[in-house]
Amino acid sequence: MKSRIAPVRWTPPAAPPQREPTSIEVETVALPGEGPEDTLIDDDGSVLTGLYDGRILRVSADGKTITTLADTGGRPLGLEWLPDGNVLICDANRGLLTLGKDGRIATLLSEVDGRPMRFCNNADVTPDGTIYFTDSSTRFGIDEWMADLLEHSTTGSVYRLTPDGQLTMLATGRGFPNGVALSSDRRTLFWAETATYSLYKLDLTAEAAEPVLVAQVPGLPDNIARGSDGLIWVTLGSPRNALLDFLLPKQPFLRTLVWNLPDALKPKAADIIEIQAYDDNGTLVHDLRGKHPRFHMPTGVRERDGKVWLGSIGTSTLATFPTPTR
Repeated sequence: MKSRIAPVRWTPPAAPPQREPTSIEVETVALPGEGPEDTLIDDDGSVLTGLYDGRILRVSADGKTITTLADTGGRPLGLEWLPDGNVLICDANRGLLTLGKDGRIATLLSEVDGRPMRFCNNADVTPDGTIYFTDSSTRFGIDEWMADLLEHSTTGSVYRLTPDGQLTMLATGRGFPNGVALSSDRRTLFWAETATYSLYKLDLTAEAAEPVLVAQVPGLPDNIARGSDGLIWVTLGSPRNALLDFLLPKQPFLRTLVWNLPDALKPKAADIIEIQAYDDNGTLVHDLRGKHPRFHMPTGVRERDGKVWLGSIGTSTLATFPTPTR
């Protein structure tokens, strides 16, 4: 049964000025399943990704060999390397999991203050094993992510989990916090907020620090990740939707009407590929746009050694392109 929404009024920031993104051409790799949400690169250039049905796949660097590593029994989203070589999995339904080298899945954290996580989304990890991660919504799960954007009740949070098991809430009441990335010196935490079209940062060295807006992103940001080039790469799952921007400050019942429409009539992600990259000061370094018949709605990004890999919850393919020059 479809959940009910209780929309909250919100006035979106002004649309960004007209852009002239650099054009990119991507190559795609077909996968045996839907929704490769994130990407993670291994030392040999192979790519790990998680599918809608719970499988974790390894794709060889040339895209020709695909193997199944494990099945979480949930919905894997963000993937990160842990210091011991195991893989951290943000499973939307099951919380923080680990994938061992033997292929076994173990639960690291499934609840916060006795509440099962509804939408464990993305993470970053320090060399000592400290994990920074997002729980995007306490209202809706992965299958109803659009409900959270329509409702705009801002119930998401950002957390830190230390190796000894201490959990700290770093920020709450956030508008669908999503991708997470640490600064190069690990003194600052960056995250994307999908519902507010924003990239935020938090000073980790100050106890009373408040989130600071870094940039207004010209769309719905999803996962972010620090590349080997030192930049913070940001996916734009879709450009801003004019209908959503129009409805957000209006009478809330209008968004309830939209939520109750048949899926075919609801707002859709645009059929394009948009990626940005920022430095630690929030300066936009790359603004990229492309189009491909088998890939759109990028939700995961990794840059490593001159190559960028993209995942998408809206396709059954990965995409890749060369790292652009500055």
